[in-house]
Amino acid sequence: MEYGFNIPERRTACPQRRHRRDRAQGEACGYSILAIPDHIIIPRTIGANYPYSPDGKLNFATLGAGECLEPLALMASVAGQTKTAKVLTSVMVVPYREPMLTAKLVSTIDHLSGGRTILGCGAGWMPEEFVAVGAPPYAERGKVTDEYIDIYRELWTKDAPSFNGKYRSFSDIYFAPKPKQRPHPPIWIGGESAPAMRRAVKPRRRLVSDRLQPAPPARLAETLSRGARCAEAHGGGGEARFATLDLAYWSVWTSGTGAPVKASDGERMLLTGSADDIAGDIAAMKGLGVNHVLFNFLSATRQETLDRIEAFAKTVLSKVR
Repeated sequence: MEYGFNIPERRTACPQRRHRRDRAQGEACGYSILAIPDHIIIPRTIGANYPYSPDGKLNFATLGAGECLEPLALMASVAGQTKTAKVLTSVMVVPYREPMLTAKLVSTIDHLSGGRTILGCGAGWMPEEFVAVGAPPYAERGKVTDEYIDIYRELWTKDAPSFNGKYRSFSDIYFAPKPKQRPHPPIWIGGESAPAMRRAVKPRRRLVSDRLQPAPPARLAETLSRGARCAEAHGGGGEARFATLDLAYWSVWTSGTGAPVKASDGERMLLTGSADDIAGDIAAMKGLGVNHVLFNFLSATRQETLDRIEAFAKTVLSKVR
C-alpha cells in the first residue's frame, strides 16, 4: 500500500525552502505520493456550490485570499526536487486546459521526472472559475472531461494520433516524445458521483475518492458496492472492471491521531481516532481493494507540518507496513 500527502498550492504557504524540506521529509519517512490541488484563479464571488461542506459554502481562507500556484508548473518543480516520490494532480480540473497542451506538459514532466507523474482528473465544481478561465460551458464539463482524457490517451499511445470530437479535432501530426511511462502515466479519476465512477471504469483508469465528510468505516464498503452497481449499469462488463480498479482515497481531514470524530449516529468516522484505530481502518481499506491513501498534514507553521509528517509515519504507518 502507498501513502502520501498534499502539498500547498499557495506561494506564501510554501516558499521554496519549505517545499524542499517537506518533500525530503516525506520521502525519508516513506511517503511515496505528493499531491497537488488545482486552481488557476479564484473568483471574488463564489456561489454555494462547494462539494466539501454540508451547506455548499466555501471558507475563503482555505483558498488563501485568491493566491494559488499553477499545478502543472508546481508538479515540474516538485519532480525536480525529489528522487523517488510520485507527483499527483489531485485533482486537475480537466476542462480548464486545452487538451493537446496538457498532454504535452504531462508527457514532458513524466520524462524529466523519470516516469513519476500521476494525472488525477476531475470535472470541476466552480462555475465561476470556468467562466473566468474561458473553459467550455460548466454544464458540459462531464462530456468535456471524457473527451479530453480520450485525447490525452490518443496522443500518448498512437504513432499517428488523430481525433474528431465535439470540442477538439486534429490529424496528420506527430506527438513525440511519448511519456516515459507506458502506455501512459496513470490516470486517476476523482470523485464518488455516478459520472465519476462510470468514467473510472473505462480502460486504464483508476478511482480516487476525495470526500471531505468522512463516513464511518463500514460505509466505505457500501460506497464501493454502489460504485460496482453504477459501473454495471454503464454496461459492457463495468462491474467486473470496477472490481479490478486500483482504488485511492484522499483523507483530507486526517492530519494525525487524537480523539475520534463521531458521526451523527455516534459511529467513529473513518481514519480518525487513535493510532490503532487509524491503522485498523487502513487494514480494512486494503482488504476492500484500496491501494493508496493520502493525508493532509498542512499546518500554519512549517515545523508543525514537518512534525505531523514524521509523527504519523512513526505512530500509524509503522503499524501497517
